[in-house]
Amino acid sequence: MSGPGQSGAADRRSAAEYRIEDLAHASGATVRTIRAYQDRGLLPTPERRGRANVYRDTHLARLRQIADLLDRGYTLASIKELLDAWDTGRGLGGVLGLVAEVHGPWTDEQADRITRDELNRRFGGTPDDEAVAEAVDLGVLELIPGRDDEFLVPSPQELAVAVELYAAGVPLGAISGHLRELRGRVEQIASRFLEFTTEHVFARYLGHRPPTDTDAAEAAAMVRRLRPLAQQTVDAELARAMRMFATRHLHHHLGADTPLGSDSPALATHRVDLPPETIRAVQQLVGPENVSAFVAASTEREVQSRTLEALAPSIIKADIVDQSI
Repeated sequence: MSGPGQSGAADRRSAAEYRIEDLAHASGATVRTIRAYQDRGLLPTPERRGRANVYRDTHLARLRQIADLLDRGYTLASIKELLDAWDTGRGLGGVLGLVAEVHGPWTDEQADRITRDELNRRFGGTPDDEAVAEAVDLGVLELIPGRDDEFLVPSPQELAVAVELYAAGVPLGAISGHLRELRGRVEQIASRFLEFTTEHVFARYLGHRPPTDTDAAEAAAMVRRLRPLAQQTVDAELARAMRMFATRHLHHHLGADTPLGSDSPALATHRVDLPPETIRAVQQLVGPENVSAFVAASTEREVQSRTLEALAPSIIKADIVDQSI
């Protein structure tokens, strides 16, 4: 039987060894990138053998770990903090679990695929390359490498809404413009919700950089608990706002003296006198016959804008999640 020393030597000989070119091929990184990672302390020092450096599976695993974190949006500086924590024995399992939880699916919806022919059929039967390019730019469709006749659909529900709006007579350009505007406002709401929960919930777990393994694991569990709350709140508030504005719009277009189904005096129609110079300016802009419609539409637009702004009073420009982890 061989002793412990002999067994360890045999294990080292049986471990995979890579020259830097082989490591680059196996990891997908370039030789230049590997050397840059070494210079920044992101990779362990390779074994020197003669005039060449010898790398092992630990280097390959580390390169894949770095690539995964880069794909998730982390900077090399923050990755180095995480890896230093791992190397000094502070643990990384909880942190990586938190990363996976945050970057995991935030909806039960499953991505789907659609062919170009099916896409054409759903939108009138006539190919529209400009509309497809716009959908790809918005992320409603994603290109599949090597497949020009098929697209990935990250959210079939979002595509289905576009199909229904188009069938109802809304032009594709208007649908795209509406989605861009809506996305900006929803991102404000999401950013505000993250700021709110970070301040009142996650700050206690993320006080260290990087957080301890235990705190990161607890924060990951909290993400799972709070994840559905933002959507539930927005769903409830959107339903309330849609009912309110739909009632007002119906009342306006039917020309009734009092709002339908409402006794509220606040919603009662009453006369508002505008300055003569304002009336003249509107007449020059849209013509005398369209003054009333223009003023009503402008007022409704302002009310809707202020209601949405009230749901998201501030725009958070920083990436809250990246700063907190």
